[in-house]
Amino acid sequence: MSEQKEIQKKEEASKSIEGTQGVQSFTWKRLLAKKWVFPATYMAAAVIILTLMWVYQDAGTKKLSEETAGLDAGKAGQTTTDPGTKAVAVNASQETMQWPVKDRNAVDVSLNFFDTAATNEEKQAALVEYGDTFTPHVGIDLAKQDNTEFDVVAALSGKVTAVDKNPVVGNLVEITSSDGLVTVYQSLSDVTVTKDAEVKQGDVIAKAGRNELEKDEGVHLHFEVRQNGSPVNPEQFLGDHK
Repeated sequence: MSEQKEIQKKEEASKSIEGTQGVQSFTWKRLLAKKWVFPATYMAAAVIILTLMWVYQDAGTKKLSEETAGLDAGKAGQTTTDPGTKAVAVNASQETMQWPVKDRNAVDVSLNFFDTAATNEEKQAALVEYGDTFTPHVGIDLAKQDNTEFDVVAALSGKVTAVDKNPVVGNLVEITSSDGLVTVYQSLSDVTVTKDAEVKQGDVIAKAGRNELEKDEGVHLHFEVRQNGSPVNPEQFLGDHK
């Protein structure tokens, strides 16, 4: 008897569960059968989607605003270039080399630059004899007819990169200009500039003197121009001499 009662209870419980499930299934079917259920579901989904989009866009806009603010702050901290300064730099004219003497008309070119394209006669006249050796002259010599001293001036503005006393070429001064040209002044006396000094075109840097290499020239200035480390004819920068 007890076993039959227990079996009966299980059957009743099973029927109760099935009945409950049936009722729930029936309830959902009735709910879904309502006309307003699907529109309401779509609206709810749309609201959720729109909310997510709004949150995403708001976050992106905020990030973009922060980045823009950062860029603006960076620009605010930058120093702007003065248009006037730029115009001056662009319009600034390059110096034209002047003769390295106070009075060009007071001196003559006593020895020319050795030009490989010159005639044989001109080449021979541009050789320097020292001992038993003839050396091509790599500059021009300037001297007065009365063999007296004269002021030597900077042919270009620049920085004094060498001041030396050489037993062969005498006292010398080397000036390097901003364009890279190097002007060299030898056979000097009474040098008035020092190494690393800044000089302007036309400043007196010494007086003409004598040296051992060109002792036959007497009192004179030996003037060189070097471009990219090599001597070039100064007259191509100075123009024709007298």
